[in-house]
Amino acid sequence: MGDPIPDDSRPDERAALEPVEPASILPPVSSPQIAGPVGPRATSRFASGSLHLRTAGTALVNWWRAVTIEGLCVAVLWLIGLLLLHVPLAPVWALVAGLMTLVPNFGGIIALLGPAFSILVSQPSMYRLCILLGLYAVIVVIDQLLLQPLIMKRVTRVPVWASILAPIVLGIVIPFWGILLAPPLLAIVYAFRRPRPLSRISRQDP
Repeated sequence: MGDPIPDDSRPDERAALEPVEPASILPPVSSPQIAGPVGPRATSRFASGSLHLRTAGTALVNWWRAVTIEGLCVAVLWLIGLLLLHVPLAPVWALVAGLMTLVPNFGGIIALLGPAFSILVSQPSMYRLCILLGLYAVIVVIDQLLLQPLIMKRVTRVPVWASILAPIVLGIVIPFWGILLAPPLLAIVYAFRRPRPLSRISRQDP
């Protein structure tokens, strides 16, 4: 047998003669990336938002509870005084006076109009009318100096000066609605001013 014939072809020429697969020409297709789990920062923001909503909701519930207790006490005081004065429709006017506690600063004056009208229509008497005005003054003093400091300030943490000044200012800025919206807004504002313990997630947030 003779010697093998040497292959004089160079490596680059041999690689050029080899068949090229079609898949090697196409660029690599990147697979779509699937979003990973929510990071700790996003979780912390969600927890902070839920904490703010919970704080506002608790403040509104506390305000509604306090104003309901105050209205019940005021209605009982009006009922006792109107029954002693033999005012017609005394339970109705007492209920109206209790509901008027939702209107700060002006609710007491509105509650006085009904009994005064009943006295003037049924048996006009200046003596009974003066007694009614004295009853109104006593109830206002009890409400402002006893009920609101004990109930409203203890439950909602709103100082008395703020509960008097805010309805007047908001009533000028937003007529009528500002007077009604001032007490719940004050309850929410002072609820956020209250110091709160840090949550576990907020402590882990870098």
